[in-house]
Amino acid sequence: MESNLAAGAWESDYEYCPTLTPAGARMLEKLRSHPCAPQYRNRSGNKLLAGEVEALRAYEQEVMEAAIGWSAAAPPPWLAAFLKATYATVPHYRACGSPPARLQDVAPISRAELAHDIAAFVPDDADLARMINFQTTGTTGHPLLIASHPLVAGRYLAFHKRALRRFGVTLRHGAGQVGVMLLGHQRRCFTYVSVTPTMGESGLAKINLHVDDWRDPDDRARYLDAMAPELIAGDPISFAELLTLPMAHKPAALMSVSMMLLPGMRARLEQRFCCPVLDIYSLNEVGPVAVYDEQAGGHVLLQHRLYVEILDGEGKAVPEGERGEITVTGGFNFCLPLVRYRTGDYASLIHGPHGPVLAGLAGRSPLRYRTDNGAWINNIDITHALKPLAIAVFGVHQHADGVVTLRLAPHAMPQADQARALLAPFFGAITVAVLLEEDKIIQYTSDLREAAV
Repeated sequence: MESNLAAGAWESDYEYCPTLTPAGARMLEKLRSHPCAPQYRNRSGNKLLAGEVEALRAYEQEVMEAAIGWSAAAPPPWLAAFLKATYATVPHYRACGSPPARLQDVAPISRAELAHDIAAFVPDDADLARMINFQTTGTTGHPLLIASHPLVAGRYLAFHKRALRRFGVTLRHGAGQVGVMLLGHQRRCFTYVSVTPTMGESGLAKINLHVDDWRDPDDRARYLDAMAPELIAGDPISFAELLTLPMAHKPAALMSVSMMLLPGMRARLEQRFCCPVLDIYSLNEVGPVAVYDEQAGGHVLLQHRLYVEILDGEGKAVPEGERGEITVTGGFNFCLPLVRYRTGDYASLIHGPHGPVLAGLAGRSPLRYRTDNGAWINNIDITHALKPLAIAVFGVHQHADGVVTLRLAPHAMPQADQARALLAPFFGAITVAVLLEEDKIIQYTSDLREAAV
């Protein structure tokens, strides 16, 4: 009964979840008031209006039914109209004149341009009253303010469902059930509870597995078992902590975002939880881009209105199968339409029975390391060597004298000897350093994207 909630709590929740029903309010209370619940430090919600919820249902169907594919000679049919609209309504592009006949004639942009003046990339007709603005941390580049909207945030689920379907998973949890649990593992973490209107107001919670957010460290497993989320999402760091918990619940799937997931860690998670573990390539600027599928040979694209090019250092498209910088046009964020946006991530693009696939995906530009015999290898060789390890994050630094230091988080130290053995053929003796603080782990994640992916 809604009378079980204090009037103030109901009004506050309704502000964050405008379509909230008494059943949804009871779900929020369930998430917050369980005896083993963590300390929720923040308030958040879907902010969706009733008409927007219906629009999201239609959009989800469009995403699930859409075909994705093109060739260099025949770009997707929506691209020309997208360019015309973008040049007409976005200040940065309007200042460039008429839209060019070919996409290749548009000068690529990067995160630096967005960071310098994000307003210049927001369309004139954007609904400022409904706009959401959030700032990225900048651990892998310039700090960046992102223009978004409740509908844009709500669209993420459609692409996650498309990725899950690829592995035979269909989300079914609805009213009275917890659909999604988002994990973090940081000393300070944004945590909240919400509901998903398009899934019958199933529960959604962002929790921090760091022990400081819990009355008793053992409550972490108890709470996850009690809430029994259908989908658990996180990053390799939070999943490494999840593996230490005596949790009995088996979700329908795990979804890793934000960082590269090593095959060894994925295999360990699959064995422990007996479910598919998805590795999603996602960007704050673009949303979910692709999901890794071993049978496809890489990350299969998820967005039907996102055109991907692979560019060289001079901004020219490379031949199919050749490695370069992932560059995107389009996307589903109508508050931030992008044209030839250089992501700072690298891969090759191949076309086949699975559609466009990003092969050999790696964050940041490749770096070189000097081996014991004077030869040069790149960061991808190091990543391949360490793939058997079930580690969440690592850093590899070569000093000026050639000595190599491997940085591992404390929970990965039992694998230090195996890691040394895997890198010994390249460098001989390896020094191992311990990452002691979560904020350092975050920073070394950035190093990883530069030096070891």
